[in-house]
Amino acid sequence: MDNRPIGIFDSGVGGLTAVPHIMRRLPKERLIYFGDTARTPYGSKAKSTITSFTKQIVDFLLNKNVKMLVIACNTITATCLDELLEYCKGVPVIGIIEPAAKKVAREHNSSNHIGIIGTKVTIQQKTYIKNISKYNQDLNLYDKACPIFVPLIEEGIIDHGIMELSVKHYLDEFVQENSLDTLVLGCTHYPLIQPTIEKLYPQLQIIDPSFEIVHSIHTALSEGNLFAENPKTESIFYASDLSENFMNMINSIFGKESVKVDFKNFDLDILDCK
Repeated sequence: MDNRPIGIFDSGVGGLTAVPHIMRRLPKERLIYFGDTARTPYGSKAKSTITSFTKQIVDFLLNKNVKMLVIACNTITATCLDELLEYCKGVPVIGIIEPAAKKVAREHNSSNHIGIIGTKVTIQQKTYIKNISKYNQDLNLYDKACPIFVPLIEEGIIDHGIMELSVKHYLDEFVQENSLDTLVLGCTHYPLIQPTIEKLYPQLQIIDPSFEIVHSIHTALSEGNLFAENPKTESIFYASDLSENFMNMINSIFGKESVKVDFKNFDLDILDCK
């Protein structure tokens, strides 16, 4: 048994969509969350920049003595998961892409047409297609970068006509031309606009990787005998910029949850870039 916290991080607010799922499935576990809201979005940045920022966050969480690192960000997972596995030897690192890839590969067949949407970096890396194909090579897979979604979501433009127009701009032709029946939300921000996507394309089965990652966390805790034994103390949440939009997003994500979420502002100047 291990009562140390689980470290979870994202480039911004999107990773928070995984937190309620983790808390419900693993109620004794304490989380330390870091959202790099001051430097979001990562999805259009160079790989070297993403890696540098990520190592800063990882160092911060490791100094908090976390027992596991959860990358609640598709862009970071696609860009530098392998490097982080080497960088964090001795600490389990769970990326968000493979759990969803396994679900798609397991539950679909050659009659399905599966779309993946994400940031430019995630789509350019082809990480979803590579991971899904590793487990099932008979699927029809298509991907599409939707770079404007994250900035709009971070600005709090979710249930708004502008977001609906943006979704239609990126997805109308993508869904129709490829006869999609399944859509993977390849960015943890995207569950926040899932209701809009479902309204516009009710025929689609939506797969949310922020839900699927919980199974991998549970498995890693079990295999490493890392489950917390004592009732948890409060989880801790950090963000590098506590803007009004960000605080409104917290309410959108946790409004229906009986979870106390008290974010601490974190000064990026304190981070030691290696």
